[in-house]
Amino acid sequence: MPWRSLPSSRQIARQVGAGVAAVNRSGAVNGRGAADEWPPGQPASTAKQTAPVRSVSQVSADARFLVESNFRTVWIEGEISNFRSYASGHWYFSLKDDSAQLRCVMFATRNRFVRFPLADGLSVIVRGRLTIYEARGDFQAIVEHVQPAGEGALRAAFEQLKAKLAAEGLFAEDRKQPLPRFPRHIAIITSLDGAALRDVLAVVRRRFACLRITCFSVAVQGQEAAGQVLTAFDRAERMRHPPDVIVVTRGGGSLEDLATFNLESVARRIAAASIPVVAAIGHETDVTIADFVADQRASTPSAAAELVTPDGSELLQRLTALEGALVARLEATLHLRRQLLTAFERRLVHPQRALEQRLLRLDELAERLTAATRTAQQRRATALSHQAQLLARATPLRGIDTAGQRVRRAQQQLGNATATLQSRFRQQVLALARALNGVSPLATLERGFAIVAKPDGTRWGRPVTAAAQVTVGETLLAHLADGTVQAHVADTTPRGATDESATGGET
Repeated sequence: MPWRSLPSSRQIARQVGAGVAAVNRSGAVNGRGAADEWPPGQPASTAKQTAPVRSVSQVSADARFLVESNFRTVWIEGEISNFRSYASGHWYFSLKDDSAQLRCVMFATRNRFVRFPLADGLSVIVRGRLTIYEARGDFQAIVEHVQPAGEGALRAAFEQLKAKLAAEGLFAEDRKQPLPRFPRHIAIITSLDGAALRDVLAVVRRRFACLRITCFSVAVQGQEAAGQVLTAFDRAERMRHPPDVIVVTRGGGSLEDLATFNLESVARRIAAASIPVVAAIGHETDVTIADFVADQRASTPSAAAELVTPDGSELLQRLTALEGALVARLEATLHLRRQLLTAFERRLVHPQRALEQRLLRLDELAERLTAATRTAQQRRATALSHQAQLLARATPLRGIDTAGQRVRRAQQQLGNATATLQSRFRQQVLALARALNGVSPLATLERGFAIVAKPDGTRWGRPVTAAAQVTVGETLLAHLADGTVQAHVADTTPRGATDESATGGET
């Protein structure tokens, strides 16, 4: 929250209350239903329900959504109370001021980066997000960063601007320009009265004194510093012979002293520079936004001068070594060329004699070509005659006659086998038919028997196998060999009763 005072616990509570009131006026929270209201002037006990009733879980979830959507990241200043550290490593405490307090939790994955101990009564500034713990309905803050209250809005502005520019990709390595290896002209943007300029010039004179240097005098802190730094960059880029690299530097100081190089305008101007920029702001432990957006960061002004200038003594030694190697290589090359020239002079002959040698060689090659052609023709003729003889012996007519005889014998054998199998299968079918006819109920019916059945809607009905299955007056079907007879039952007599009647017994 740059350039503004951090909210207190009471101010956070008021903002949450205002958000709840706005949602109640709109009649919905996250699209889950209108807020219940009693008609004004009517007692709650007798008021008529006009909206759906929600559970406690739904209300807690709606409130959590409202708080988290409106307070994603907040900076809060307050005094620690009720600090507790659990075995899990999580910290639980409250932030309070004169009028309110706010529950806070800082998980172990975050609090391991805190470099000072927390205790009750310590004034701190925390960054986190607000939420509601639905299980208990507690309004609390999930803390992600904590620092002592003292650096105030400048530190918060630094972190917020750093996150913003990082999200835009201004810190990415792929957008940074490489430094020239052998620059001829450098520009220094700094205060002419500061020790940083003297350190840079001393290193440049020691390492590469022939380098051209252009100094742009600017204020490095105060209200006019930012404008002068931006103007210096513009002037450096508009020079007739622009510098190969720009060094922006100053001495160390507090966060307030370095505030110019933490401004968004200065950071964006450094990032947009068409010339590579080296930032050397403050001492090694000082870090500014300019260090992140510059093409290269140096820990001190002297280190920046060493980055942008080659080492003259080292270059002189390398040049001396290269000169010696070049002289030795040239001498060796000249010696080799003299030897080759001498050999060529010895091998050089008159063109007429060379032409005669070529003519003789041409005649020899023509004669050899004629002989080779004649030999190849004879070899091809002999091979062709041999292949013709082989072809005559391998004519397919003989094979065709033999194959025809085999085919005719196979056809005759196939016909005989087919007739034999047909006769055998015919005898098997007749035997099976006689066996089937022997067990067929139709043969039994032809001998005077009948199948008695009860009608059930099917053709044959349900067979009757016992006298007890039939009642007097019932209609039965009697299936004969040549048709079906319907009969009405007049009486039923069990088989035992019939035998006794036949022997004079009582029925």
